[in-house]
Amino acid sequence: MFDALIDPSADEPAYRQLHRRISTAVLDGTLARGTRLPSARALASQLGLARGTVEAAYGQLAGEGYIQGRGAAGTFVAAVAVAPTVALPVPMVSTRQRPTDAAGQPMPFQMGLPALDGFPRKLWTRLAARQARGLTPATLIETDPAGSAPLRAAIARYLAVARGIAVAPEQVIVTAGFQGALGLVTRLPGVIDRPVWLEEPGYFLARHALAAVGARLVPVSVDDEGLDVAAGRTLAPDAGLALVSPSHQSPLGMALSLPRRLQLLDWAAAAGAWIVEDDYDSEFRYVGRPLPPLKSLDRAGRVLYVGTFSKTLFPGLRLGYLVAPPALVPGLVERAALLAPLPGGEAQATLAAFLAEGHFGRHVRRMRQLYARRRAALAAELAAAFGAERIGLGAGGMQILLWLDPGMDDRAAAVACRAAGLAPSPLSRAYAGPTKRPGLILSFTNLAPAEAPAAVQRLVAALRPLRP
Repeated sequence: MFDALIDPSADEPAYRQLHRRISTAVLDGTLARGTRLPSARALASQLGLARGTVEAAYGQLAGEGYIQGRGAAGTFVAAVAVAPTVALPVPMVSTRQRPTDAAGQPMPFQMGLPALDGFPRKLWTRLAARQARGLTPATLIETDPAGSAPLRAAIARYLAVARGIAVAPEQVIVTAGFQGALGLVTRLPGVIDRPVWLEEPGYFLARHALAAVGARLVPVSVDDEGLDVAAGRTLAPDAGLALVSPSHQSPLGMALSLPRRLQLLDWAAAAGAWIVEDDYDSEFRYVGRPLPPLKSLDRAGRVLYVGTFSKTLFPGLRLGYLVAPPALVPGLVERAALLAPLPGGEAQATLAAFLAEGHFGRHVRRMRQLYARRRAALAAELAAAFGAERIGLGAGGMQILLWLDPGMDDRAAAVACRAAGLAPSPLSRAYAGPTKRPGLILSFTNLAPAEAPAAVQRLVAALRPLRP
């Protein structure tokens, strides 16, 4: 299988082609468990690739559990829980393409989407038209790589009011979503030269992105209090970066406790490490008030706060933001100008108006109420069908966790659900190592309460053949 050349002219990057080839071979049995793989140096020479390209592919494969390194003994195919006959196709696992039904609508339970029927399209269109009418020669020139000044100021005001973070607009860097922010962080000097802590389980796309740039990933377990900081200190005390979701852990849903927050901040200050705080859906909390961000406790300036509008407005906007300490801003902006171009100025201007005129705050409040109703309806149907003990409900978020029977293959379950027109995500995808317990992650954002009973019955029918 290593005789076929990688196509350098393809749209798919070389490391992704190699990743796809090896992962597919593992899943279909071509590469059996325990098979020794060529070294990165040897395979790079054989395929005519840079060694770093092969190492990036191997790093991602190791992070996903396909292969494992055994020191001087080499790299071997690991035990993979996915049975070849029901394996989840690799593109479904590792791309951002979103499945839709025959009418082009999102399938029930699909993750990563806000309520599209709740988005104020007419208002947004009116604001966008107003921005277009106000175009001047200056606005037609290439936009500031840090983002437009009005948008940075509007984000700073919003964070001060809604999240209790007092920052200057100059500390806000507009990014191409969360991935754009993470890409900038990884290019800070020395960051990926040291190990990186990741929550285990955690956000799989962040894991893939870090593996792609050659970061040394250290999965750190989470428990009822969130990231186990003591475990991280034991595994990699010299880490230079920790990626956490303290307000609502992704995907299990707990919040990082105050003692753990203080431990994490103390470690970062002592180690000279950075903390990336992914505050991806903190606006949507249904029990009590939204938790203050980790950034609000940061006295040593070690937290890089990241937010996105993809979860609150719509993914196609592809706009987010990174709040950085003042000393880091010039370097980050320089890298943004070289490596991470932003969407055009009209989208930024429309979003700035949406924030500055108070529409964003009102939209979030409406969505919180809408999601509370949809969440309650789906949770009730799932509890009736599977038992309340199988339902994982955090205090907030945009999804519900359904625990499966021990021994079930959640990736096979996701495939069966897709065949039934449903699109939950397998929990195992969030683990770099072995999954502790199989589960499915179900979004409720685009499922009206009246639609919940039928969707859950389809889910029951899809899972029935796989249950012990």
